[in-house]
Amino acid sequence: MTSNIDKLFNAVAEKGHVCVGLDTSIDYVPLVEIKKHSNNAEAVLAYNKSLIDVTHDICACYKVQIAYYEEMGIEGLRAYSETLKYIKRKNSLVIADIKRGDIADTAVRYAKAHFYGDFEADFVTLSPYMGMDSIEPWLKEAEVLGKGAFVLMRTSNAGMKDFQQRTIKEPLTTESVKRLYDIVGDKLATLAGEYRGSCGYGLFGAVIGCNEREEAAKIRENYPNLFFLIPGYGAQGGGALDAAALLRNGNGGVVNASRSIITAWKKTAVPDGGAEQACLEFAAAAAREAAVKTRDEILEVL
Repeated sequence: MTSNIDKLFNAVAEKGHVCVGLDTSIDYVPLVEIKKHSNNAEAVLAYNKSLIDVTHDICACYKVQIAYYEEMGIEGLRAYSETLKYIKRKNSLVIADIKRGDIADTAVRYAKAHFYGDFEADFVTLSPYMGMDSIEPWLKEAEVLGKGAFVLMRTSNAGMKDFQQRTIKEPLTTESVKRLYDIVGDKLATLAGEYRGSCGYGLFGAVIGCNEREEAAKIRENYPNLFFLIPGYGAQGGGALDAAALLRNGNGGVVNASRSIITAWKKTAVPDGGAEQACLEFAAAAAREAAVKTRDEILEVL
């Protein structure tokens, strides 16, 4: 069985580094499209499908943030499930951005919920801050299924400095001082050594923001066997050079871009009637153009 990390490695090699974030708010959908549907969830699903149709050949994968769908209740979760299934029908990979982080049997139930059934995804995002016993139940399921995960390590938000960048003195020595995120990275690197795909990367990778280039380059050097999910591109200040610092030999990571792609139509001149008359086809074309631009910017600096 080919692991999903190998499939993702191959998708990057074939299609480039872009991960399209379908963090789709109803505010991102053209009004003329919203009016065609009986509820917001149906409009979001139709919008997602139109974006997937025009980007699946030029992006490595998709990331779907569940919060945008939970907000819409049962119908929203149905749209979430159908979005995941539609991505799979296009033979593309999907990361469920769920950031789970519980332990014991609760973690097992979460893993079964998001590695099987209505909410099945190829990868998930996990929070490690309850300890490795919050990660291990996922790993047991992932090994059987070839699934994967991206564990929060050094994120792109401003608040990451509150905890992740704090330095900690190792208990057995007075000399070794590390940032908290490096302690997470060390644990993940150990896992990667035990559970890895044929591409050389661990089944479980890390979430590393690309908005601090010098720090990012050091992280890549320290953790060569971790595949990275890279947020922070575009709206959060990261650029192509920042993202490239987290890659290794042109691979080893996917760069998430959400709003810059899925709301690109709002920054594009709309003919005949303005934004209220922007149709689904117009919005999808703008999204494809933005995804291609992001892909090409990263490839150009490699």
